[in-house]
Amino acid sequence: MKILFFVSSMHAGGAERVAATLASAWARRGDTVTLVPTYTGRGSCFYPLNAAVRLEWLADRMGWLGRKAWPPLSKWFAIRRLVRETRPDVIVSFLTNVNVVVLFATRGMGVPVLVCERTNPAHSTSAGKLLQRLRRMAYPWAARVVLQSQDSVQAFQQLVPGIQQLDVVPNPLPPDLLDLGLAPVQPSAPSSAPAGRKQLMAMGRLVAFKRFDALIQVFSALAGDYPDWDLTIWGEGPDRQALEQQVRDAGLASRIFLPGRTSQPWEELGRADIFAMTSQVEGFPNVLLEAMALGRACVTVDCPSGPREMSQDGKYALLVPLGDHRALVAAVAQLMDDATLRDVMGRHAAASVRERYGLPQVLDQWDALFEGAAQPVRQGELA
Repeated sequence: MKILFFVSSMHAGGAERVAATLASAWARRGDTVTLVPTYTGRGSCFYPLNAAVRLEWLADRMGWLGRKAWPPLSKWFAIRRLVRETRPDVIVSFLTNVNVVVLFATRGMGVPVLVCERTNPAHSTSAGKLLQRLRRMAYPWAARVVLQSQDSVQAFQQLVPGIQQLDVVPNPLPPDLLDLGLAPVQPSAPSSAPAGRKQLMAMGRLVAFKRFDALIQVFSALAGDYPDWDLTIWGEGPDRQALEQQVRDAGLASRIFLPGRTSQPWEELGRADIFAMTSQVEGFPNVLLEAMALGRACVTVDCPSGPREMSQDGKYALLVPLGDHRALVAAVAQLMDDATLRDVMGRHAAASVRERYGLPQVLDQWDALFEGAAQPVRQGELA
């Protein structure tokens, strides 16, 4: 099968990593895959790709004048030329802005387009009013609209009234992570934290909707009763200064650490005794899924969308109501108190998500969509 795959960029990010994982898997099994970042600034490819994946930067096809003078029109022509050249059996597109451009550009070309939302559409602020109107107009043209979680389906149906062709396909676990096996808690601690102490850990961009301030409040409430525990929050972002001030105000600078980004997220997750997620909203929280797959005991708020599905209604991670501070404190304390519970929960979580979110299982779901959507590209079919 010939697959033409559009994504905004290949910088570090969740959608980009999933794009790299899927494109490489399809190429590895013998499909012809062309991966096309549409960002006019081009950039570089952060994630490794299978050597058989053809990486085609749309910016290179737009030219300097096209990128500067009128990018939307230049993208339109560049995408249509690329479709004519590659003659794909199916087109896959990630992210709302890319999806809309691809649907308009390929209108009437006879190639089925599968567009994928990568956030919870009811809570995302990435789509402004114009983009929302264009989405309502263009998405009915798609062969399928793919969401990441069942939690998003009803909300999306309200945003795009009358949409019928909806499917749910979760993100796959990266194969390299599964190759690690179940990670034992490492004896060494993350950067800046003393070795040999127990770790409550979180990871993500330091922005308001991740609610790391709430996690700091939780740890502050427990720190006196659990003197052998520290909190480490990996990530970088605009809220760093406010979070650091919160830590200083709590008098916990020697026990709460914000060491920044890490190039080895799985290794750091493997050092966690407990992983916590406190987000206001998620599209599909890859870091929670990865922590569970590594056998970490997890506590998560029941935010839209993903945690309830991943944990199977709290069976494989402690699931607490969003905004319930007391419940979150109690859940973290429960795991801090009980090493056996941490071990059993982590192992059961790993077995569950590895079975449900492994790459072969997710590829089977994509294959079912392709089979239903793709039509042979006949000679002369493309406009």
